[in-house]
Amino acid sequence: MTQAAAARGDRFLALRQAVVADERLSPAERRRALSDLVDGWLARCFAAVPGPDAAGSAVVAVGGYGRRELLPSSDLDIVVLHDGRCDPAAVASRLFYPVWDAGLALDHSVRTVDEARSVAAEDLKAALSLLDARHVAGSPGLTERLRAAVLADWRRTSADRLPELAAACRARAERVGELAHLLEPDLVQAYGGLRDSLALRAVAAAWVTDHPRIGGVDEAREWLLTVRDALHRTTGRRYDRLVFQDHGAVAARLGLLDAGTLRRRVADAGRALAYAAVVTWRQVDRTLRARQRAGGPPPARRPLADGVL
Repeated sequence: MTQAAAARGDRFLALRQAVVADERLSPAERRRALSDLVDGWLARCFAAVPGPDAAGSAVVAVGGYGRRELLPSSDLDIVVLHDGRCDPAAVASRLFYPVWDAGLALDHSVRTVDEARSVAAEDLKAALSLLDARHVAGSPGLTERLRAAVLADWRRTSADRLPELAAACRARAERVGELAHLLEPDLVQAYGGLRDSLALRAVAAAWVTDHPRIGGVDEAREWLLTVRDALHRTTGRRYDRLVFQDHGAVAARLGLLDAGTLRRRVADAGRALAYAAVVTWRQVDRTLRARQRAGGPPPARRPLADGVL
């Protein structure tokens, strides 16, 4: 790594630490600020990629980073897209080594658009991550091709993929337990946690049923993200299980009366998301069964505006 690149990395880490420590920021503002900070850093790293390789590649944020939901200890989920004609190794080396040198966890892949689609077709987790793809640097056209293709594939295969997703959610619930009933809940994996809120988003993206209009669903998701942010800042590491010994410190960071108040509010959020999941999966089942009985293609749904069909 060059001296200039090392200096950029040091400055990025200093700014990142300042954002994490800034008590004036709300948790939502901190997530966006961290995401924007990483965007700018990666774009500056990408600027060092040779011209021909830069023109045929793109840096795409996926998963939580794609949703601009970076937390203090989050991994960076990145896909380097390329058109098959450039040298992807040259692009990856300009991006991945600075991230590793900065000590950040990186979940990465290097693929063409067709390769990314193939992986998504076989791997449910990859498909869900790519649904949140967001352009960071390089060729915007490549990112748009990926987004359009992945969403079209997800909608076209919804009759197969949504039952697969429902089964995965049920298996996870049996393995981890229900968030509202756990003394030490996993804020992400437990039933009624953040993973279920992402499943609801994936169902809506398939155009099979709408995002649940049940009161408190969005607020519940936002609260669990807020608690997760406080947990990361309290423990200083990527840890999503709210263990008993951290309840008091996390409650104090959030300005709550005591640990009992924290547990009640987390349980309330878990119940809201679990109920929304039950209602949504019942609607999905009814819709897919009706389509199967009717035969033929699903009804056409024409976008009128963002979120309106």
